[in-house]
Amino acid sequence: MANTDLPEANGNRPWPDREAQLVRGELSGLAKADLPTPCLVVEQGVLAGNLARMASHSRATGLRLRPHFKVHRCVAIARQQMDLGAIGICTATIAEAELLSQCGIHDILWTSQPAGPNKIHRAVALAARNPNFMFAVDSPEVVDLVEQAATAARTVVGLVVDVYAGLTRQGIEAGSPALALAQRVHASPWLRLRGLMGYAGWASHTHGWEARRERSRRELVGLAETVELCHRAGLPVGLVSGGCTGTYDIDTDSVLTELQCGSYVFMDTEYRAIGSRHQAGEFTDFGLALTVMATVTGRPQPGQCTIDAGDKAVLRPTDRVRGMPWVTIENQGAEYGILHWGPQDEPLRIGQRVEIYPTILDQTTNASERFYVADGDRIVDAWPIMGRGGPAQR
Repeated sequence: MANTDLPEANGNRPWPDREAQLVRGELSGLAKADLPTPCLVVEQGVLAGNLARMASHSRATGLRLRPHFKVHRCVAIARQQMDLGAIGICTATIAEAELLSQCGIHDILWTSQPAGPNKIHRAVALAARNPNFMFAVDSPEVVDLVEQAATAARTVVGLVVDVYAGLTRQGIEAGSPALALAQRVHASPWLRLRGLMGYAGWASHTHGWEARRERSRRELVGLAETVELCHRAGLPVGLVSGGCTGTYDIDTDSVLTELQCGSYVFMDTEYRAIGSRHQAGEFTDFGLALTVMATVTGRPQPGQCTIDAGDKAVLRPTDRVRGMPWVTIENQGAEYGILHWGPQDEPLRIGQRVEIYPTILDQTTNASERFYVADGDRIVDAWPIMGRGGPAQR
């Protein structure tokens, strides 16, 4: 008789009632087998360990933590980070900043500059509601437009001058150009210079701890020079923000006063491969806490099976199947993926659940509406993923 792996009814109730239970958020008695797939599962214990480790590092080094929201887009996790000592939260979009402010988290740094009337006016309006909100600028043109909007709204807006640190997508040239922009901000009665920022994003993904340290130091030289010039000019540099998960234990020796780490919360296979200070081949400082759970839907060919997670679930060949290092992954379309194994390996069964560690967290979380929080096989909570979607949500 075929093993269909169908879970027993919860209290002898029919399956439609269990689906309604999920929709209502009544999680008592639910297990991983009850969940619709593909879905995102967070291991509660691993997540708690990751949060605690980074918070402990911040306390021990004095390097403050302002973690990035874009990785998880989950207010429940942001609140846990704040409860553990984070001084605030970074966001990648104005919508994320608006969401956090509405939820009572006010110390927010939007790490991008607004362009166009929609985002400029939304940023100024948020500053009017939340004086602790601030955002990055790297363009004199944008500073002029923000000042015009702030003047019209009679609102003081907090700005952080973004200085080039190796990532070509953002940052004004270090040194005199950055100093001039900071002076321009400081001179305006409607703009408040809160500090500087420099995001050395490529350094964070450099393989090998020593190579990563060297690149991080090299790419932050201009930021350090700019900080010194600002101090000499008498400008208030209240913060110097930057850093990533990959350089969290390197940037303690840098000019930074706070870290924008994000991926440490869940970790992914891309970060896992960069190596750590004490382990060359693998970055194990933080555990893999997030999986995409999928169901085996068919075995039409030998040595492979079809799963119900595909391009829409951001499946990638560089993902890894939890507990099955011998299994490889292939994309097969919008709704489907393929898992392969060797002739000596145990085959997967139709209906079997597999959990897949994703390659890039930001994109994976953007494809789902919620996290299911697991304690072993038991589902103990469900957290909404927010601040994602189309232009109105960005």
